[in-house]
Amino acid sequence: MLRRKRTKPMQIQDITIIDDAKLKKAITAAALGNAMEWFDFGVYGFVAYALGQVFFPGANPGVQMIAALATFSVPFLVRPLGGLFFGRLGDKFGRQKVLSVTIIIMSASTFCIGLIPSYASIGIWAPILLLAAKLAQGFSVGGEYSGAAIFVAEYSPDRKRGFLGSWLDFGSIAGFVLGAGFVVFISSIVGEHNFLSWGWRIPFFLAAPLGLIGIYLRHALEETPTFQQHVDSIDLQSKSTIQAPPKVSFREIAATQWKSLLTCVGLVIATNVTYYMLLTYMPSYLSHSLHYSENRGVLIIIAIMVGMLFVQPVIGMLSDRFGRKPFVICGSIGLFFFAIPCFILINSGIIGLIFLGLLVLAIILNAFTGVMASTLPAMFPTQIRYSALAISFNISILVAGLTPTFIAWVVESTNNLYMPAYYLMVISIIGLLTGIFMKETANLPLKGAAPAASDRAEAKELLQEQYDNIEQSIEDIDQQINLLEQKRAALAVQHPKIN
Repeated sequence: MLRRKRTKPMQIQDITIIDDAKLKKAITAAALGNAMEWFDFGVYGFVAYALGQVFFPGANPGVQMIAALATFSVPFLVRPLGGLFFGRLGDKFGRQKVLSVTIIIMSASTFCIGLIPSYASIGIWAPILLLAAKLAQGFSVGGEYSGAAIFVAEYSPDRKRGFLGSWLDFGSIAGFVLGAGFVVFISSIVGEHNFLSWGWRIPFFLAAPLGLIGIYLRHALEETPTFQQHVDSIDLQSKSTIQAPPKVSFREIAATQWKSLLTCVGLVIATNVTYYMLLTYMPSYLSHSLHYSENRGVLIIIAIMVGMLFVQPVIGMLSDRFGRKPFVICGSIGLFFFAIPCFILINSGIIGLIFLGLLVLAIILNAFTGVMASTLPAMFPTQIRYSALAISFNISILVAGLTPTFIAWVVESTNNLYMPAYYLMVISIIGLLTGIFMKETANLPLKGAAPAASDRAEAKELLQEQYDNIEQSIEDIDQQINLLEQKRAALAVQHPKIN
């Protein structure tokens, strides 16, 4: 059974009081790991043109870019395997241990990309080694975002989960900014020729010190209060099961949690297709399709991402007050109606209008990223949360991960610069349906977990709200009983043998 029924009234001691110092450490460690992941995505997206020439020489520039972006997309095929592997480990041994492992694999594989010789040096082995490093990244990332989102959500007070969860994708954007900015910095110092020759390797080497910092922070963390409660709440027989729990198949999860799985898939597709379109594909779109210099296109995107950093926590904070659903719905509607106007501005050739078009898309993206990390973990019970979220997240992200390669191919094949806008409009419909049918999770405890508060005063308020909700539910039931009794009486008078 995935749910346990409460057999006694809730007391103040049943509400978890979150230690503020531990909470800050948890958010920092989780966000840094996510920044590490997106640092690589940022670097890879912004040096795709260079990687195309280094690892795929002899092809025309369009094919080189598609090949480099395809190497970016292929690792998404192994992410579901990583999600399945690390998800089971996370539900078995805890979130902290798994996150310590994923950041090691992620930082090591990113660092190794900078060590791979060029095609001119070792021939076909160069793109093969590049693909191997990307596959290792994909496998580790399969457990990274899901685990980090769960880690922050299980550490957060119920009333602040949206705001605190938004810092996870703040780390994503910051990692992207750091990666892109470092590419521009190195390129401007060494020059374009040296950058194509050896300078592109330097940003990947930065993964080593970032990874060491992340490993140190995560290793020092304690397990989340929610998972620890899950372990402590079982008896001695069940506790032995925690060390070797019965496996819950994905078929069983799908049968019992299919609504939550569909919501997860829809939200991840809507968010990450927009994410990869704006932050991974657009630099290549600006340089290859619109013929802007690489540095100029990168600077525009960096400026947009810096603006996103300021909006991100604001969206998270507002979602704690107004709910997650309104932002998913409004973001989807905005994406549908503004996709084409934004690309008209981007294709105008006027720098101010290009910036405005990208800025509007970025704000729409913030509506999704500001609530995703707090929404997804709240959909599943504690004992299967990591497994269910990691598998569904990484299966659905296959669509998003193929976005840069697919759109680059479509634009190259059709010579239609508005194909990205049409694609975003289709994705917005998925986001809108998700927003309409998803359950609101703002200010509610996680499934299978006790309520969590920032301090004792807030805990008392939560307890009173719990009692008020129970009283209201009883009143609603009594009202339904009265209506049924009146309906029974009205039917009984129509029957001669029923009093």
